[in-house]
Amino acid sequence: MTPSISDTEYRFIRDLVYERSRINLGDQKHELVAGRVGKRLRQLGLQTYTQYCQFLKSGDGQEELTDLIDAISTNHTSFFRDPRHFEFLRSQVLPKLVAALPRGHPRKIRVWSAACSSGEEPYSIAVSLADFFSKLQGWSWEIDATDISTRMLAAAVSGIYEAEQVKLPQPEWLRRYFQRGINAYEGHYRVKRELRERVRFHHVNLFQPQYPFPPGFEVAFCRNVMIYFDRPTQQRLIQRITDYLAPGGAMFLGPSESLIGIRHAFRYLAPGIYQKEK
Repeated sequence: MTPSISDTEYRFIRDLVYERSRINLGDQKHELVAGRVGKRLRQLGLQTYTQYCQFLKSGDGQEELTDLIDAISTNHTSFFRDPRHFEFLRSQVLPKLVAALPRGHPRKIRVWSAACSSGEEPYSIAVSLADFFSKLQGWSWEIDATDISTRMLAAAVSGIYEAEQVKLPQPEWLRRYFQRGINAYEGHYRVKRELRERVRFHHVNLFQPQYPFPPGFEVAFCRNVMIYFDRPTQQRLIQRITDYLAPGGAMFLGPSESLIGIRHAFRYLAPGIYQKEK
């Protein structure tokens, strides 16, 4: 049975999560925190949240901070979630990027998938890019995918999903870009190696001083992330994306997210889709 969490314990965990990840739990998420962090108590053999908070404060508890963020992070995702975004990427963004590329510029498209969770989003982007560029000669592409959860990143790197998870807009993409599992992996699919090799996964806190890749992305996906942050943090996040996008690059937010009330250098293209001013 999960123990109850006091207001003092909740505030300590809430403030620690905000300090380390900028996820804003607010004042009304006691049940969510008790449920998710309660699993950590059982795994650590602790009886109370008081003991857990004391452990977090100790030198031995520093590594537990990563597991705490893992437990708190929301990781709802799916292949081709919000399919209109991927259709817009293929039909609008990529053709215009290809047409606008200056003469002599490397024929390469770089995409950043921020908060990539267990990998469905970056692999959906990879399928979209592979399909689009299969019709063009001499182009290459690569994806950098980041997340704060080491647990989700481990799942993403494997590229293995249950068959019912792999729902794609075009049925032939399943044969072209996925391998059917056999024996122990019966009922699963794995993203084919030629796609997996083009996606690099990184453990990244969006607000750390530096990222493990250079700026200059033509496209950035950062969807359904801003809703967990307060307004000052949202402002910081948009500035970080701005800094890492090339002029004219496209930014994809969640369909319900907008830049209203945020200083920015983007123009609106479609719900949740913006273009950085050149």
